[in-house]
Amino acid sequence: MEVLNSVAIEFDAISDLFRSAREEGRDYLFEYEVYNLLGRSGAETPPKCILLPRGARSSDDELNALPGEKVVLKIVSPTIVHKTEVGGVRVVPKNPDKIRSAVRRMLYDVPENYANMINLAPEHAPAEYRGLAGENLVAAIRRDLKGVLMVQFMPPDSSAFGNELIVGLRNTREFGMVVSAGLGGTDTELYAERFRKGQAIVAASCELIDGKAFFELFRKTISYRKLAGLTRGQRRIVTDEQLVECFSSFIEMGRHYSPMNPDAEFVINEMEINPYAFTDFLMVPLDGMCKFGSPRERENRRPIGKIENLLHPGKIGLIGASTKRRNFGRIILDNILAEGFAKEDIFLLREGVDEIDGVKCYPNLADLPEKMDMFVVAVGADQVPGLVDEIIRFDAANSVMLIPGGMGETEESRERAQKVIEAIDEAHGNGDGGPVFLGANCMGVVSRPGKYDTWFIPEEKLPKDRESAYRRAALVSQSGAFMLHRSSQCPEMKPAYMISMGNQTDLTLGDMVKHFRDSTEVDVIAVYAEGFNDLDGLEFCTAVREAVLAGKEVVFYKAGRTPEGKSATSGHTASLAGDYMVCESCVRQAGAIVARNFTEFQDLFLLAENMAGKRINGNRLAAVSGAGFETVGMADSIHSDDYQMQLASFSAESHQKITEILDAKRLSGLVTVHNPLDINPSADDQAHAEITDILAHDEGVDAVVVGLDPLSPAMHTLLETDVPAFDMKAESGIVQLLAEVVGRSDKPVVGVIDGGRLYDPMRDALHNSGVPIFPVCDRAVAALSQYIEARLYAESIRMESDR
Repeated sequence: MEVLNSVAIEFDAISDLFRSAREEGRDYLFEYEVYNLLGRSGAETPPKCILLPRGARSSDDELNALPGEKVVLKIVSPTIVHKTEVGGVRVVPKNPDKIRSAVRRMLYDVPENYANMINLAPEHAPAEYRGLAGENLVAAIRRDLKGVLMVQFMPPDSSAFGNELIVGLRNTREFGMVVSAGLGGTDTELYAERFRKGQAIVAASCELIDGKAFFELFRKTISYRKLAGLTRGQRRIVTDEQLVECFSSFIEMGRHYSPMNPDAEFVINEMEINPYAFTDFLMVPLDGMCKFGSPRERENRRPIGKIENLLHPGKIGLIGASTKRRNFGRIILDNILAEGFAKEDIFLLREGVDEIDGVKCYPNLADLPEKMDMFVVAVGADQVPGLVDEIIRFDAANSVMLIPGGMGETEESRERAQKVIEAIDEAHGNGDGGPVFLGANCMGVVSRPGKYDTWFIPEEKLPKDRESAYRRAALVSQSGAFMLHRSSQCPEMKPAYMISMGNQTDLTLGDMVKHFRDSTEVDVIAVYAEGFNDLDGLEFCTAVREAVLAGKEVVFYKAGRTPEGKSATSGHTASLAGDYMVCESCVRQAGAIVARNFTEFQDLFLLAENMAGKRINGNRLAAVSGAGFETVGMADSIHSDDYQMQLASFSAESHQKITEILDAKRLSGLVTVHNPLDINPSADDQAHAEITDILAHDEGVDAVVVGLDPLSPAMHTLLETDVPAFDMKAESGIVQLLAEVVGRSDKPVVGVIDGGRLYDPMRDALHNSGVPIFPVCDRAVAALSQYIEARLYAESIRMESDR
C-alpha cells in the first residue's frame, strides 16, 4: 500500500483483480471489477453493486439489498462497450419482480439489438463476431453475456450540460501513461472535436505531472467552470480537493502500472470512467472500463555518448563520392572541405582511385588505416544492409550517417530497413555497443563547432555565410527538407548545429535532446518532429524537462496534427505520428515552447537564439512606433486563446524622460505619452532609440516592441542611397543606436520593419547585431508573448523543482 496526500492506494489488491481476470483468460475488467478497483484506489467510493449472473436465480433479499427506491441494471458483456445504445442500461423500481422481469427482457433484447447494430456497420464488429449473421450472431452475443449488474441508483445533482466528468488513463505508444480529464457523457468525443483546444479535455504525462499540477490544467476547462458553479445559474457540485484527490489517484496508478516501471507485473493499457456524476458532493462513477496487459521488455542500449563523435569528429570517412559527376557524395565532400575540415582527416572509399580533390581514397573498409569518428554513407539503398554489416564487423566507425532513402518509407523497403535495424541492435548488445547511426533518409549534419557540413545541397543553391558568428543553438529536424527551407528563407537563424534525423533507424529525437541537454555548446534546442519511436516521446519529454531545469530553452513543432497530416508524415519518414493533443500537452508540460505553425516555429526559434540570456520578469509590454496603425495593432495583439499579455504602466520617471525627448524634438504637441505610444512619423532615429532605452529600463516594463518606421523621411533606413539622411550606416542611424540599446538591456526588445524588399539590408544588419526583427507588428507581439509565457512557465518549473 502507498499513501498519497492521505489517500491510500491498495496496489496489491488491484493487482489481484488483474491476476484473477488473467487466470480467466481476460485482459479486461468487467464494470463491477472496475468499481472494485476504484474502491481500492483511494479515490471516491463507487456505488454499491451486485452481479446477477446469467442463468442464476436471485433471492428477494439479494434483489432488495441495495439502498434507495430504484436500481440501475446494466448488461455485462466483454464485447458491448456502449450499453445504452443497445438497451443495456435500465432504471427500474427496487421491486424483486420488476427487477427479474427487466433482467430477463435485457438478456433477450440486448443480443438482438446489438446484432442489428453489427449488421448495419459490420466493419465495427468485434473480432469474435466477424463473419457471423442471423441467429448465429445473436447466439454468439448471448453466449458472451456474463449477466446483469444491479447498481445503486444515485440521482445526480444536475442533469445540465457539462455536469459529468470523464477521467482516464491510456498507455500510449510514444508517451507511455497519459492521464486525461474533461467533459464526460455520451458526447465526449464531440466536445473534444468541437470545443477550442484545452477547453473540453486536457491530458498530460503521468511521469511529468502530479495531481495538483494536473488540476491547474483542468481548472482552465469548461468542465471545471461548470462543476465549480462558475457559470450563470450553476452551483458548485464538487470540491477542488475531491478533484485533486481523484487526479492524484489516477496519476499514481498510471505511474505504478506503467511500461516505465521495471517492477510492474501489469500495465494498464486503458482505463476510463465516463462519466463521473455528482450527488450531494460525492463523485459517482456511472460507467467504467479497464484493459490491461503484461509489460514488454524495453531496452535502450544505444551508446548515445558517441553522438559526440558524430558532431565533433576528428576523422571523417565517406563512401559514395563520384570522380566524374557531382552526385550526392561528391557534393557532401565539397561541403565538408568548404567548411575547412582538414583534407588529411578525410578518408574516402573508392576503388581504383588514389585521390579525389586531394583527399586520399581507399578501396574498402578493411584498408582504412584507423577507426573513423564519423562515417558518411551516400550510396544506393540496396547497398546499405551489406555496408552496415561491414562497418560493424570491422569496427570501422564510432558513428555512421545514413544518407539514402528507401529505408522504410515505403512498404517495399521495410524489409531492407528491418535487416539494418536488427544488425544495429545486435551490435549495441556487444562490446562498447558498436556505432550509433543517424538516419536513414537523412540529409546530413551541419556542425559549425565540428567544422563540417554533410548536406548534399550545392553551395550554388544554398550560399553559406561562414563569416558571421553562429549562436549557441541546435536545430534538430526529422525532415531534412524542413530544415533546408528554413535555412534558405531565414538566414538570420544561425544555430551552431543543424541535424537531420531522418527515419530514426537508430538515434532518436529523444537521444539528441539528451545529448544537447548536457552540451556546453548549446543553450537553445529547436526540434521539428513528425513522429516518435515507441516510448521515445516520453524519453524526449523527460530530456526536455531536464534541459529546462538546467536553464536551457526548447522550441518544438509537431507535424501530423490531422488525420491527413498523420498519413503524410508516415509516408515521408516511416514513423507514425502520434495523437497531436497528447503530444502537444506532454511536450508543453515538460517546459518546451510549442509552435502551432512553421512561421511561429521560425519566430520563436529566432527569439530563443537571441534572448536565452535575457531576463523575463513578467508579461507587461511596452509598445512604441511612429506609425499609428502599428501601435493600435500591437495593442490589439496582446490577447489570444493561447496567451495573455498586458500593456505596462509607465513610471513617472519614464513619463518625464519621454516628455523631455518629445519636447526637444518638437513633438510634444503631437504626442500623448501613454501605452501604446505613438511618437509620430516625424520622430527620428534618436527619438526611437532613446525612448526604447527608457522603457527597457523601466521597472514596470518587462519587454518592448518598437516599430522602426522604415518609410519615414526622418529615419536612416536605406543601404544604397545618395541621401545622407536616409543612410542606414550613419552613426546616428537606428541600426547602430538600437543595437546599442538592445546590448545594454537585460530585457527582451524586438523591432518591427514593416516595409518591402528595399529594407532587407536594414533587417539583416539588425539581425546580425542581435536584434530580432519582425515584418509586421502583430506577428512580433504574438511571438514575443508566446515566448515570454513559455519562459515564465519554465521558470515556475525550476522554482518548483528547487522546493
